[in-house]
Amino acid sequence: MSKYEAIYKDILGRIEQNLYAAGDTLPGEYELMKIYEASRDTIRKALLLLAQNGYIQKSKGRGSIVLDRQRYDFPVSGVVSFKELADKMEQDVQTKVICLEKTHPDARIRQLFHMSPEDEVWLVQRVRIIDHEAVILDTDILDTSIIPELNEEILEQSLYSYIEETLHLKIAYAEKEITCQNVSGLDTKVLDMKQYDMVVNVESCSYLDDARIFQYTNARHRPDKFRFKDFARRVKLV
Repeated sequence: MSKYEAIYKDILGRIEQNLYAAGDTLPGEYELMKIYEASRDTIRKALLLLAQNGYIQKSKGRGSIVLDRQRYDFPVSGVVSFKELADKMEQDVQTKVICLEKTHPDARIRQLFHMSPEDEVWLVQRVRIIDHEAVILDTDILDTSIIPELNEEILEQSLYSYIEETLHLKIAYAEKEITCQNVSGLDTKVLDMKQYDMVVNVESCSYLDDARIFQYTNARHRPDKFRFKDFARRVKLV
């Protein structure tokens, strides 16, 4: 192992042990040279590796700032329930239902679901709480002809499990659109927004294996805690 790799691993260990916490500034290059008895070039290689792997951000005038790595991965291309994601997290995760009612669809929902004004849909709003912070607001529109019965217990546990295991329906695919938007009054009311004035907004339409749409979702995420991951393969366009 090279000298700079050993320094990288030592600093990384200190970050992971929270000896250097998110937002802290690492010792300057000259101080690190003394600590590790290494050349400036060696220190810079170690810091570059930390930056490339997303552990620090080098800022002019401030030095090397430790980044917050406590983000939660949400796959873009997969159809995964929040419960399935929560089961993989080591954090304390809760769901709070703040709205559950039947209503008539507006013009956009009627178009998406191929409904008439007299039809009914479920309007569901849930707040996702991770490590005692409210960080996601989910608003769902669900087709009552596909999901005739619904209660808070189902929504607090797993809607998708209920659909697949109790209603014996097969969820097949979803279409998603991701944008950044200004916070709304409801966002600031129900989410712990801290200083953030933007949210990551994910709209999706989910379909059964017979191509029927059963769910429209608008999920609003506090931006500091989430990253969206996908696997992409290059395909040359002819």
